[in-house]
Amino acid sequence: MSDPLSRGEFFQVSAAAGAAQAVGSGTTAAASGTVVAPTGPMVPLKMRWYGGGVYELAPPDDKVIVLVDAWIWNNTGFKAFGIDKPPELSSAAAYTAHLKARNPSAVIVALSHDHGDHMGDYFELLGALSAAGIDVKTVGQSDMMRVGLIPKFKAANLDEAQIVMNNGAGVNIGGTASYKGVKIEAVPAVHSTTIGFPAIGFIIDVGGVRVYASGDTDLYGDMALVGTRYRPDVAIVSSGNGAFTMGPEDAAYACKLVGAGHAVPVHYAHNPLVIGTQCGDIFRAAAARVAPGMAVTVMHPGETTTLRVAALQR
Repeated sequence: MSDPLSRGEFFQVSAAAGAAQAVGSGTTAAASGTVVAPTGPMVPLKMRWYGGGVYELAPPDDKVIVLVDAWIWNNTGFKAFGIDKPPELSSAAAYTAHLKARNPSAVIVALSHDHGDHMGDYFELLGALSAAGIDVKTVGQSDMMRVGLIPKFKAANLDEAQIVMNNGAGVNIGGTASYKGVKIEAVPAVHSTTIGFPAIGFIIDVGGVRVYASGDTDLYGDMALVGTRYRPDVAIVSSGNGAFTMGPEDAAYACKLVGAGHAVPVHYAHNPLVIGTQCGDIFRAAAARVAPGMAVTVMHPGETTTLRVAALQR
Protein backbone atom coordinates (compact mmCIF):
# COMPACT_ATOMS: atom_id res chain seq x y z
CA MET A 1 0.00 0.00 0.00
CA SER A 2 1.45 3.36 -0.97
CA ASP A 3 2.02 6.18 1.46
CA PRO A 4 -0.85 8.67 1.68
CA LEU A 5 -0.48 11.91 -0.21
CA SER A 6 0.47 15.03 1.66
CA ARG A 7 -2.14 17.79 1.68
CA GLY A 8 -0.34 19.79 -1.01
CA GLU A 9 0.22 16.69 -3.16
CA PHE A 10 -3.46 15.77 -2.87
CA PHE A 11 -4.58 19.12 -4.22
CA GLN A 12 -2.01 19.02 -7.00
CA VAL A 13 -3.28 15.59 -8.09
CA SER A 14 -6.90 16.78 -7.82
CA ALA A 15 -6.14 19.80 -9.98
CA ALA A 16 -4.43 17.65 -12.60
CA ALA A 17 -7.39 15.27 -12.71
CA GLY A 18 -9.80 18.16 -13.09
CA ALA A 19 -7.72 19.60 -15.90
CA ALA A 20 -7.64 16.29 -17.74
CA GLN A 21 -11.40 15.95 -17.44
CA ALA A 22 -11.93 19.49 -18.74
CA VAL A 23 -9.73 18.86 -21.76
CA GLY A 24 -11.41 15.53 -22.44
CA SER A 25 -14.85 17.11 -22.44
CA GLY A 26 -13.86 19.54 -25.17
CA THR A 27 -14.34 22.66 -23.07
CA THR A 28 -12.41 25.75 -24.08
CA ALA A 29 -11.68 26.63 -20.43
CA ALA A 30 -8.06 26.69 -19.35
CA ALA A 31 -6.79 23.69 -17.43
CA SER A 32 -7.06 24.19 -13.67
CA GLY A 33 -3.89 24.00 -11.65
CA THR A 34 -1.93 25.71 -14.38
CA VAL A 35 -1.00 29.37 -14.49
CA VAL A 36 -2.62 30.43 -17.73
CA ALA A 37 -0.55 32.14 -20.40
CA PRO A 38 -2.04 35.58 -21.09
CA THR A 39 -3.74 36.04 -24.42
CA GLY A 40 -4.99 39.60 -24.04
CA PRO A 41 -3.69 43.09 -23.35
CA MET A 42 -2.15 44.36 -20.14
CA VAL A 43 -4.95 46.02 -18.18
CA PRO A 44 -4.43 48.34 -15.19
CA LEU A 45 -6.47 47.73 -12.03
CA LYS A 46 -6.09 49.81 -8.89
CA MET A 47 -6.08 48.02 -5.55
CA ARG A 48 -5.86 49.48 -2.06
CA TRP A 49 -5.46 47.19 0.94
CA TYR A 50 -7.11 48.40 4.13
CA GLY A 51 -5.63 45.65 6.32
CA GLY A 52 -6.95 42.20 7.18
CA GLY A 53 -9.10 40.81 4.40
CA VAL A 54 -10.53 44.19 3.33
CA TYR A 55 -9.58 46.02 0.14
CA GLU A 56 -10.74 48.21 -2.72
CA LEU A 57 -10.69 47.59 -6.45
CA ALA A 58 -11.20 50.23 -9.14
CA PRO A 59 -10.25 51.07 -12.71
CA PRO A 60 -7.76 53.95 -13.05
CA ASP A 61 -10.56 56.49 -13.59
CA ASP A 62 -12.49 55.38 -10.45
CA LYS A 63 -15.63 55.04 -12.55
CA VAL A 64 -16.91 52.34 -10.19
CA ILE A 65 -15.26 51.50 -6.87
CA VAL A 66 -15.69 47.99 -5.45
CA LEU A 67 -15.03 47.38 -1.76
CA VAL A 68 -14.54 43.80 -0.68
CA ASP A 69 -15.87 43.84 2.88
CA ALA A 70 -16.18 46.87 5.12
CA TRP A 71 -13.88 47.19 8.13
CA ILE A 72 -12.02 50.43 7.58
CA TRP A 73 -11.78 53.03 10.37
CA ASN A 74 -11.85 50.32 13.05
CA ASN A 75 -9.41 48.12 11.13
CA THR A 76 -6.42 47.06 13.25
CA GLY A 77 -4.31 45.89 10.33
CA PHE A 78 -1.94 48.87 10.41
CA LYS A 79 -0.51 48.39 13.91
CA ALA A 80 1.73 45.40 13.27
CA PHE A 81 3.31 47.16 10.31
CA GLY A 82 4.06 50.28 12.38
CA ILE A 83 2.07 52.37 9.90
CA ASP A 84 -0.14 55.28 10.90
CA LYS A 85 -3.62 55.00 9.49
CA PRO A 86 -4.12 57.66 6.77
CA PRO A 87 -6.52 60.46 7.79
CA GLU A 88 -9.05 59.55 5.10
CA LEU A 89 -9.47 56.11 6.68
CA SER A 90 -9.93 57.39 10.24
CA SER A 91 -13.72 57.79 10.36
CA ALA A 92 -16.91 57.29 8.41
CA ALA A 93 -17.08 61.00 7.61
CA ALA A 94 -13.47 61.17 6.43
CA TYR A 95 -13.76 58.08 4.30
CA THR A 96 -17.04 59.20 2.76
CA ALA A 97 -15.51 62.55 1.84
CA HIS A 98 -12.53 60.73 0.32
CA LEU A 99 -14.73 58.54 -1.87
CA LYS A 100 -17.02 61.39 -2.88
CA ALA A 101 -14.04 63.49 -4.01
CA ARG A 102 -13.10 60.73 -6.43
CA ASN A 103 -16.53 61.12 -8.10
CA PRO A 104 -17.37 57.49 -8.83
CA SER A 105 -20.61 56.69 -10.61
CA ALA A 106 -21.20 54.01 -7.98
CA VAL A 107 -19.63 52.33 -4.96
CA ILE A 108 -20.33 48.61 -4.54
CA VAL A 109 -19.69 46.86 -1.22
CA ALA A 110 -19.30 43.07 -1.58
CA LEU A 111 -19.77 41.44 1.84
CA SER A 112 -18.22 37.99 2.09
CA HIS A 113 -19.56 37.13 5.55
CA ASP A 114 -20.59 38.61 8.87
CA HIS A 115 -17.49 38.41 11.08
CA GLY A 116 -16.46 41.69 12.68
CA ASP A 117 -13.17 41.98 10.80
CA HIS A 118 -15.17 42.02 7.56
CA MET A 119 -18.39 43.86 8.38
CA GLY A 120 -17.38 45.85 11.47
CA ASP A 121 -18.04 49.19 9.71
CA TYR A 122 -20.57 47.90 7.17
CA PHE A 123 -23.82 49.55 8.24
CA GLU A 124 -22.18 52.82 9.25
CA LEU A 125 -20.43 52.91 5.87
CA LEU A 126 -23.59 52.24 3.87
CA GLY A 127 -25.47 54.88 5.82
CA ALA A 128 -22.75 57.50 5.45
CA LEU A 129 -22.33 56.95 1.71
CA SER A 130 -26.06 57.00 1.11
CA ALA A 131 -26.51 60.18 3.16
CA ALA A 132 -23.75 61.84 1.14
CA GLY A 133 -25.62 61.21 -2.12
CA ILE A 134 -23.23 58.55 -3.37
CA ASP A 135 -24.85 55.81 -5.43
CA VAL A 136 -24.02 52.86 -3.17
CA LYS A 137 -25.02 49.23 -3.63
CA THR A 138 -24.13 46.13 -1.68
CA VAL A 139 -24.18 42.40 -2.33
CA GLY A 140 -23.79 39.33 -0.17
CA GLN A 141 -25.15 35.82 0.33
CA SER A 142 -28.86 35.94 -0.42
CA ASP A 143 -30.34 34.51 2.79
CA MET A 144 -28.06 36.63 4.92
CA MET A 145 -29.24 39.70 3.01
CA ARG A 146 -32.96 38.79 2.82
CA VAL A 147 -33.35 37.35 6.33
CA GLY A 148 -30.38 37.53 8.67
CA LEU A 149 -29.45 41.19 8.29
CA ILE A 150 -32.91 42.68 7.75
CA PRO A 151 -33.24 43.97 11.35
CA LYS A 152 -29.87 45.70 11.05
CA PHE A 153 -30.75 47.30 7.73
CA LYS A 154 -33.94 48.60 9.34
CA ALA A 155 -32.07 49.87 12.41
CA ALA A 156 -29.68 51.75 10.11
CA ASN A 157 -32.63 53.28 8.20
CA LEU A 158 -31.55 51.55 5.00
CA ASP A 159 -34.00 50.13 2.50
CA GLU A 160 -32.54 46.73 1.67
CA ALA A 161 -34.71 46.46 -1.46
CA GLN A 162 -32.95 49.53 -2.84
CA ILE A 163 -29.40 49.16 -1.56
CA VAL A 164 -28.91 45.38 -1.90
CA MET A 165 -28.30 44.28 -5.48
CA ASN A 166 -30.89 42.20 -7.31
CA ASN A 167 -33.71 44.20 -5.70
CA GLY A 168 -32.74 43.09 -2.23
CA ALA A 169 -32.06 39.44 -3.07
CA GLY A 170 -28.25 39.56 -3.12
CA VAL A 171 -26.59 36.45 -4.59
CA ASN A 172 -26.41 32.82 -3.67
CA ILE A 173 -23.52 30.56 -4.67
CA GLY A 174 -23.51 30.39 -8.46
CA GLY A 175 -25.59 33.56 -8.70
CA THR A 176 -24.75 36.84 -10.42
CA ALA A 177 -25.33 40.52 -9.72
CA SER A 178 -24.43 43.37 -12.10
CA TYR A 179 -24.41 47.13 -11.75
CA LYS A 180 -22.90 49.90 -13.90
CA GLY A 181 -20.53 47.61 -15.73
CA VAL A 182 -19.40 45.56 -12.73
CA LYS A 183 -20.37 41.89 -12.59
CA ILE A 184 -20.14 39.95 -9.32
CA GLU A 185 -20.63 36.20 -8.94
CA ALA A 186 -20.66 34.21 -5.70
CA VAL A 187 -18.40 31.17 -5.23
CA PRO A 188 -17.95 28.89 -2.22
CA ALA A 189 -15.73 29.66 0.74
CA VAL A 190 -15.02 27.08 3.45
CA HIS A 191 -15.51 29.14 6.60
CA SER A 192 -17.95 29.83 9.42
CA THR A 193 -20.29 32.75 10.04
CA THR A 194 -21.81 34.29 13.16
CA ILE A 195 -25.49 33.94 12.25
CA GLY A 196 -25.16 30.74 10.23
CA PHE A 197 -25.52 31.77 6.59
CA PRO A 198 -22.84 30.53 4.15
CA ALA A 199 -19.60 32.42 3.78
CA ILE A 200 -18.75 33.17 0.16
CA GLY A 201 -16.01 34.40 -2.12
CA PHE A 202 -16.51 36.40 -5.28
CA ILE A 203 -15.62 36.53 -8.95
CA ILE A 204 -15.53 40.26 -9.74
CA ASP A 205 -15.35 41.65 -13.26
CA VAL A 206 -14.27 45.29 -12.97
CA GLY A 207 -12.40 47.53 -15.39
CA GLY A 208 -11.69 44.70 -17.84
CA VAL A 209 -10.11 42.43 -15.19
CA ARG A 210 -11.61 39.33 -13.59
CA VAL A 211 -10.71 38.93 -9.90
CA TYR A 212 -11.12 35.89 -7.66
CA ALA A 213 -11.71 37.32 -4.17
CA SER A 214 -11.45 34.29 -1.91
CA GLY A 215 -12.98 35.76 1.23
CA ASP A 216 -12.04 33.85 4.37
CA THR A 217 -11.55 30.23 3.41
CA ASP A 218 -9.49 27.11 3.70
CA LEU A 219 -7.99 25.40 0.67
CA TYR A 220 -10.50 23.07 -1.00
CA GLY A 221 -10.33 20.91 -4.10
CA ASP A 222 -13.15 22.58 -6.02
CA MET A 223 -11.01 25.68 -6.36
CA ALA A 224 -9.90 23.83 -9.49
CA LEU A 225 -13.49 24.04 -10.75
CA VAL A 226 -13.57 27.76 -9.92
CA GLY A 227 -10.53 28.05 -12.17
CA THR A 228 -11.97 26.15 -15.13
CA ARG A 229 -15.38 27.78 -14.80
CA TYR A 230 -14.38 31.43 -14.34
CA ARG A 231 -10.72 31.72 -15.44
CA PRO A 232 -9.78 34.64 -13.17
CA ASP A 233 -6.90 36.94 -14.04
CA VAL A 234 -6.08 37.87 -10.42
CA ALA A 235 -6.47 35.93 -7.16
CA ILE A 236 -6.69 37.87 -3.88
CA VAL A 237 -6.49 35.23 -1.18
CA SER A 238 -6.69 34.94 2.60
CA SER A 239 -3.28 33.80 3.79
CA GLY A 240 -2.88 34.40 7.52
CA ASN A 241 -3.44 30.87 8.85
CA GLY A 242 -3.54 30.87 12.66
CA ALA A 243 -7.02 30.14 14.00
CA PHE A 244 -9.08 31.19 11.03
CA THR A 245 -8.08 30.53 7.40
CA MET A 246 -5.59 28.80 5.17
CA GLY A 247 -1.99 29.94 5.50
CA PRO A 248 0.47 31.20 2.89
CA GLU A 249 1.55 27.78 1.61
CA ASP A 250 -2.03 26.63 1.06
CA ALA A 251 -2.98 30.05 -0.34
CA ALA A 252 -0.28 29.63 -2.96
CA TYR A 253 -1.77 26.21 -3.89
CA ALA A 254 -5.19 27.90 -4.08
CA CYS A 255 -3.86 30.37 -6.63
CA LYS A 256 -2.40 27.53 -8.65
CA LEU A 257 -5.74 25.70 -8.59
CA VAL A 258 -7.66 28.72 -9.86
CA GLY A 259 -4.98 29.34 -12.50
CA ALA A 260 -4.61 33.07 -11.90
CA GLY A 261 -1.67 34.83 -13.53
CA HIS A 262 -1.38 37.36 -10.69
CA ALA A 263 -1.88 36.96 -6.93
CA VAL A 264 -2.11 39.16 -3.83
CA PRO A 265 -2.11 37.75 -0.27
CA VAL A 266 -4.34 39.40 2.36
CA HIS A 267 -5.89 38.61 5.77
CA TYR A 268 -2.76 38.59 7.89
CA ALA A 269 -1.10 40.67 10.63
CA HIS A 270 -4.37 42.19 11.84
CA ASN A 271 -4.73 40.24 15.09
CA PRO A 272 -2.49 38.15 17.35
CA LEU A 273 -3.95 34.82 16.18
CA VAL A 274 -2.77 35.10 12.55
CA ILE A 275 0.66 35.23 10.93
CA GLY A 276 2.32 38.62 11.18
CA THR A 277 3.89 40.93 8.64
CA GLN A 278 6.19 38.20 7.31
CA CYS A 279 3.21 36.37 5.78
CA GLY A 280 3.45 38.23 2.48
CA ASP A 281 7.05 37.15 1.95
CA ILE A 282 6.22 33.56 2.94
CA PHE A 283 3.42 33.57 0.37
CA ARG A 284 5.72 34.98 -2.32
CA ALA A 285 8.27 32.22 -1.70
CA ALA A 286 5.59 29.52 -1.71
CA ALA A 287 4.10 30.85 -4.94
CA ALA A 288 7.52 30.78 -6.59
CA ARG A 289 7.71 27.06 -5.79
CA VAL A 290 4.19 25.92 -6.69
CA ALA A 291 3.25 28.41 -9.43
CA PRO A 292 6.49 29.89 -10.78
CA GLY A 293 4.82 31.67 -13.70
CA MET A 294 2.51 33.68 -11.46
CA ALA A 295 3.17 37.33 -10.63
CA VAL A 296 2.83 38.23 -6.93
CA THR A 297 2.16 41.63 -5.38
CA VAL A 298 2.70 42.02 -1.62
CA MET A 299 1.20 45.17 -0.13
CA HIS A 300 1.19 47.22 3.08
CA PRO A 301 -2.06 48.43 4.66
CA GLY A 302 -3.13 51.79 3.25
CA GLU A 303 -1.03 51.34 0.13
CA THR A 304 -2.55 51.81 -3.31
CA THR A 305 -0.96 50.01 -6.22
CA THR A 306 -1.85 49.56 -9.87
CA LEU A 307 -1.77 45.90 -10.84
CA ARG A 308 -0.74 45.47 -14.47
CA VAL A 309 -2.82 42.44 -15.32
CA ALA A 310 -2.41 40.25 -18.37
CA ALA A 311 -6.14 39.77 -18.94
CA LEU A 312 -7.31 36.61 -20.64
CA GLN A 313 -9.39 36.63 -23.81
CA ARG A 314 -12.68 34.90 -22.97
